[in-house]
Amino acid sequence: MTEREGSRITRINPQTGEKSLVGVVRGVKVGPQHEGVLGIALDPDLGKPGSKNNVYVAHTYMDGNREHARIVRFRYDPETKKITDPQPILSNMPAGDDHNGGRLRFGPDGKLYYSIGEQGHNQGANLCKPNDAQRLPTKAELEAGDHAAYAGKVLRLNTDGSIPEDNPDIGGIKSHIYTYGHRNPQGLVFVGDLLFEAEHGPSSDDEINLLQAGGNYGWPHVAGFQDDQAYAYGNWSAAPDCQKLMKGYFPTDIPASVPQHKETDWKAENFREPVKTFYTVPNNYNFHDGRCGDMAYLCWPTIAPSSIVYYPANGPIPGWGNSLLVTSLKNGALYRVPLNADGKTAQGDVTKYFHTSNRYRVALVSPDGKTIYIATDVRGNVLDNAGQPINVMENPGSIIAFTYGD
Repeated sequence: MTEREGSRITRINPQTGEKSLVGVVRGVKVGPQHEGVLGIALDPDLGKPGSKNNVYVAHTYMDGNREHARIVRFRYDPETKKITDPQPILSNMPAGDDHNGGRLRFGPDGKLYYSIGEQGHNQGANLCKPNDAQRLPTKAELEAGDHAAYAGKVLRLNTDGSIPEDNPDIGGIKSHIYTYGHRNPQGLVFVGDLLFEAEHGPSSDDEINLLQAGGNYGWPHVAGFQDDQAYAYGNWSAAPDCQKLMKGYFPTDIPASVPQHKETDWKAENFREPVKTFYTVPNNYNFHDGRCGDMAYLCWPTIAPSSIVYYPANGPIPGWGNSLLVTSLKNGALYRVPLNADGKTAQGDVTKYFHTSNRYRVALVSPDGKTIYIATDVRGNVLDNAGQPINVMENPGSIIAFTYGD
């Protein structure tokens, strides 16, 4: 387990809850919400004879006055049960105080997959910074080790940090980029050789996507389906009075000075629509819900999906087989999304489980399929069981076990 603020790597015994320190990640830039130690991935054969016993960790760091993200490879010693010999394998990736993504996963192909958010540009405190989710790197940037264009992307890399030879050629350039046009992708899970991603939407349309090599997932031109419903791309950063607009900024109220485009105005042959959204709403939806006051975003039709895992078809919980499980930061709940038999499309309604007054950061399914472990945030804002906004967590910084009994 990683700790974003504490920079520690910890082993936890799921039967007893006993914790043991594996190591500390040095040189981490920790911020109030989005910065710190973000992702971890273990060699699939860790602990087995002949394994290199590598542990890969992603974190933010400072280089002078610039913030970046990097992936560092450690060696795990099975005798001492500690990590040693940190070696950065990919550095100079974009990072900031918002939307860093940060999920790190091994694929069945032996490659590492890493998600990076678009840094929250073109919104809030970063309103006047251009959004780079559609920008692709130049050859000169890659040769210089400049990965600034990786914002809003999912990367695919070799375990030494190099670019795989079979990565997609996008716009005439082969880079670490596997897919692009993402907002804040915080969930990655493989189901066989299929890669699913969970992504935060703006004020509606959180997404579950099936990622395909070279695919463009639309952000910031499209949120969810390309349906012109409840979202239009307002390029605030291009407004001549952008700095003045920051004072009264509300994402769905776009002033005349902000260039604005409908979703269907944008065309891309490699655009891929989501498998599922949370939630698509009509254009007349009222985003000014007084129930949430200054925390209006908590009342928007989104769940803030922080992770995604797969519940297997042969799992023992009735009705759960062949489903994606998505954790919510806003509602303190786990959402189950059934998949069709083809494993590529979603079917039926989404079901909500395990609602508590917590921010659910990540979920894990036990090997026997009977227990769902959910890690919670230490702090933040969430809707309680009565649907009211609160900022005191019920189980801060915990792992909660939900176990199925016959």
